[in-house]
Parts: sequence; C-alpha cells; structure tokens
Amino acid sequence: MLSNLRPALVSMGLFTALLGLAYPLAVTGVAQAAFPAQANGSLVRDAGGKVVGSALIGQVFAKPEYFHGRPSAAGAGYDASASSGSNMGPLNETLIGRQKTDAAVLRAENPGVAIPADAVTTSGSGLDPDISPANARFQAPRIAKARGVPQNEVTALIDAQVQQPLLGFIGQPRVNVLALNRALDARYRPIASKKDG
Repeated sequence: MLSNLRPALVSMGLFTALLGLAYPLAVTGVAQAAFPAQANGSLVRDAGGKVVGSALIGQVFAKPEYFHGRPSAAGAGYDASASSGSNMGPLNETLIGRQKTDAAVLRAENPGVAIPADAVTTSGSGLDPDISPANARFQAPRIAKARGVPQNEVTALIDAQVQQPLLGFIGQPRVNVLALNRALDARYRPIASKKDG
C-alpha cells in the first residue's frame, strides 16, 4: 500500500506547487509587467491620485448634471459582490413594472424622443460602465440645462468620447459614463464648485 501511496502524495505535492503556486505567480507577474493598469482593476484616479472609480465597473450617478449609466440589477446597483443579471424574463411583472416606471421618468425628462433600449434595460453583469451613444445623446438636454451650457457643446463632448467597436466590427459603439462625466467636469466646473465660488 505504501508503494501506491507514495507516488500519489508526490504527484499531489508536485502539482500543488506547480499549478497552485508557480503558475498563478507567473501569470500574476506577466500581468503586472505587461498590463499593470488592467491587472490592478483599471482604476481611474483624479489629479490628486485619489481613486474615483474603475473604467470597467459602472457606478451610480444620480445628479441631473451628470450622465446616468444603465440600470443595474447587481445588488443595490453596481455592487460587484452581487454581479449578475436579474434572470427575469420579458413577461416578468416586476421587470415590466420597473421598465414602465423608468420609461415614464425618461419620457417626462425628454418628451417626444425615442428612449434608447439601454436606458431601461440592465446588462448581463449589472456592472456595465458604458452606455450607447444614443443613450448619451438622449441625456444631453438634461445635462445642458442643469449645467447652463449649450446642448451642442454637450453633444460634441459625447461624440469625442465615443469608442468604436474593436477592429471595427466586434461589439457596438459605446461611451464610458465615468470618462464622459469626468470630461464634463474638466470642461465645466462641477455644480458644487459653482455654488461655492
């Protein structure tokens, strides 16, 4: 029996060291050397070095002077520890009620304009940091009014932030909400700063 047990224990120790220690350390080392920003969460920092978010995970922007992301089904909203879709089908009454409520708010905000689908639907993960260019343009009148700036300037800012599909055909055009809101604040002083100054 010892002759059978010894090779099994040696194999277990060898593969534990190889696949449980050496391989993860090698992958981590390569990631840190080749892609340090992505390996550390694609964190976005302000001018002072303070982390203000991630380019990969959405966050809540509720104030009218900011672009709003997609609705999120992850926990209380953009909760990375509860990342998932709602698994609600198109006939689910809760989903239908939420979408009707969201659509009514958006219709009141921008009457007579078609509501983009991603303004009322959640992403599969609930953490999507991007919105469609149509969704961003839909929000432009609210932001221009809240900030007291011409709408065409807000639209030009959106157009400058649009990211095209990878290789021209993989995915859809998109706008990162955090990057767009940071560009807004860089171009126009944040509302709180206007009141203070």
